[in-house]
Amino acid sequence: MTAPPPSPEVMERFRPFLEEILKERSAVIDSIHITGSALTADYNPKRSDINSVIVLKEPDLDFFEFLAPLGKKYGKRSVAAPLVITPSDIHTSLDVFPLEFLNIRLLHKTVHGTDCFQDIEIAPADLRGQCEREIRSRLIGLRQAYLSSAADPRVLTEAFVSTISGYIPLFRGILYLSGAAPPLENQGVLDALDRASLLDTEVFRTVLKAKNSQKKIAAESLGQVFRKYSEALETLGGRIDALCC
Repeated sequence: MTAPPPSPEVMERFRPFLEEILKERSAVIDSIHITGSALTADYNPKRSDINSVIVLKEPDLDFFEFLAPLGKKYGKRSVAAPLVITPSDIHTSLDVFPLEFLNIRLLHKTVHGTDCFQDIEIAPADLRGQCEREIRSRLIGLRQAYLSSAADPRVLTEAFVSTISGYIPLFRGILYLSGAAPPLENQGVLDALDRASLLDTEVFRTVLKAKNSQKKIAAESLGQVFRKYSEALETLGGRIDALCC
């Protein structure tokens, strides 16, 4: 599945950033890519950031000094600080960050230069190892957040809602390991997990709905959400071992 091109609204916000960078530093840049939800129907201009990757021809600390002051200016336009890497970083980091690079490969559009992500290869064994670590880390983080909330409904709701988006890239990785084509939109990812019988996604849909609507989860439901979150992650962790590598 190929990501669609950025919408006119996304490009209207991103183009001034792109043009300023190319005007001042084009000689050191290999390529620039828009990534993430800005390429999908999940993009919400009121709340979503536009994420990007800048690939430099080689390491260049002067570029970082040039780029850093632009953060405040373009942050107001919801343009997030880009990931800045080199071709060497990509090839030497695929085994360390396979999940991140898989999601970039699935969800990116090149707006300058050559597409250096479309043909990268993700080793299933590396991806499975990272997915296992991510699940254990998220489960431990979930437990700590629950305790740290001191049963405050507002704090606990924020803990659930603020982390839900981070599960979607993980779920894409697990779908990829299962042999399924990972969808691009959030709901599509959850639907695919259900179809593959990898996970009961009900609790994730509840939290995602709360995030999208900016409505609080009922205080009396938060304990049940925590319990279902925990059970779902435990189940998913056990099933990853059965996925082929």
